[in-house]
Amino acid sequence: MTSAPRLAALRARVAALESSGPALGVLPFGDARVDGRLAGGGLPLGRWHELGGEGMEAETAAAPAAFAARLAARAGAGAVVWAARRPDLHAPGLEQLGLSPDRLLFVAARTEAEILAAMEDALRAGGVDAVVGEVEDVDLVAGRRLQLACEQGRSTGFVLRRRPFGVRAGRAAEDGPSAATTRWRIACAPSEPAAGEPGLGRERWKVSLERCRGGRPGAWIMEADDGADPVRVVAELADRQLPAAHEDRRRAAG
Repeated sequence: MTSAPRLAALRARVAALESSGPALGVLPFGDARVDGRLAGGGLPLGRWHELGGEGMEAETAAAPAAFAARLAARAGAGAVVWAARRPDLHAPGLEQLGLSPDRLLFVAARTEAEILAAMEDALRAGGVDAVVGEVEDVDLVAGRRLQLACEQGRSTGFVLRRRPFGVRAGRAAEDGPSAATTRWRIACAPSEPAAGEPGLGRERWKVSLERCRGGRPGAWIMEADDGADPVRVVAELADRQLPAAHEDRRRAAG
């Protein structure tokens, strides 16, 4: 008889931890093809978001880092804290993406636990618009702590999923539950020079919105934009599940 009230109280406590509270507004992408799939018409601020890569990008995190830099740079005009174990952050490259070194505070950590702790402290501190942390995984408890820190400090977090070199991720780490408001997968895409100009064009990414609370998944080719929006949609991609299903049917028939 006493188990039911305890269970109800536990569920209420979990619900309170999972609640994301009111967002600080949104960071619009300026394109209805993307904003229409995000709750509120843009990337919710005052919450944290997860970005991962494909193939070698899961280890180098170059494309996810570039995409995160664009979003963090436009999340506000104040400081951006970046916490990582590897000292391979390229400040000139971040400046080209719109994140000035004058705004950037780099935190060198020894362990992933230190990175998560630094992210919590920075998110709670106030006066920090965005916090980026490079970790292999964030469990549900750590994720809820990050969300509470976002709400308390009115800041936005970006978690870059980055595996150690040569380590293969398990299925739980890649596809498991997450407390993040959105989950993205970022890969490099071929650039295209402007008409009549030689050389490389703007940096482009294949961007997949895999999960979004209150929204819908989608996939696009995007590139950096000099305007008010963080990125520009070049093309919308078809559902990635369709080619896979077609391949499964072809193999079954063969």
